[in-house]
Amino acid sequence: MRDFLTEMGEGSTRRWAEAREREDFEDLWDRAIDVPPAPALRLGAFDLVAECKLTSPSEGVLASIGPDDAVEHLVRQAKAYEAAGACAISVLTEPERFGGSLEHLSAVAGAVGVPVMRKDFLVADYQIVEARGAGAGGVLLIARMLNDEDLFEMLDLTLDLGMFALVEAFDAADLARIRRLLVTRGRELATGTTLLGVNCRDLSDLSIDAGRFEALRDEFPTGYKLVAESGLAVPGDVARVAALGYDLALVGSALMKHGDPRALAGGMLEAGRGAKGAGGRAGAETQ
Repeated sequence: MRDFLTEMGEGSTRRWAEAREREDFEDLWDRAIDVPPAPALRLGAFDLVAECKLTSPSEGVLASIGPDDAVEHLVRQAKAYEAAGACAISVLTEPERFGGSLEHLSAVAGAVGVPVMRKDFLVADYQIVEARGAGAGGVLLIARMLNDEDLFEMLDLTLDLGMFALVEAFDAADLARIRRLLVTRGRELATGTTLLGVNCRDLSDLSIDAGRFEALRDEFPTGYKLVAESGLAVPGDVARVAALGYDLALVGSALMKHGDPRALAGGMLEAGRGAKGAGGRAGAETQ
């Protein structure tokens, strides 16, 4: 099977080129810096980043709605997450495999009072500025898709624009790179606006390896909030990662498929906070 990230990277590079044809960087920058600041990311002992997406390569169609109803459905979903206590909303903007768009991001950002993260396979600074221009308060940066120079520069730009970044790893090698980069080139970036995450999805067949959360929990650099991503379907899953020391969970498909996303998100938050309060392994403190 072709590597999923390679496919996603090629598609992202193509969309970046098309976007530059429509709007040059200088005009995009001027537009983005005129957008009102996004809400601040406010974190407690344990938090939830809840995701809006229409389809998933591993799960298929998550919302059986017509294209004309997509924006309304995602806004309604995001409002349910916010009401449940989610600290941020993740919105997929990748169109080919996830059915996303910047229109979805902009609509959600305009409808909720918590920061909205652009989740996509970003490969260039332009796409971060593009996210800010659509109202995003954060972006996902996948370490494996970026060389050290690009990762550092994109992270730096994200923070300069007043957004938070979730830097994602898949294995110990990814985390070693991230640790080296942050310690040697940007220790000052260890703030509440730089989150580090582990995605437990296998890139070759898109299966879940939940054991990755425990196997990698001691590989993170200190001083960062830690995010468990993928494979979290019920409150017990969230309690388990909270007890391991993770500070946030990112949950998407389970919430999108559930008949009462507010109830499920609230149950996950309660389970995660309960596990922390019951003496789960202490997470990293924000610097």
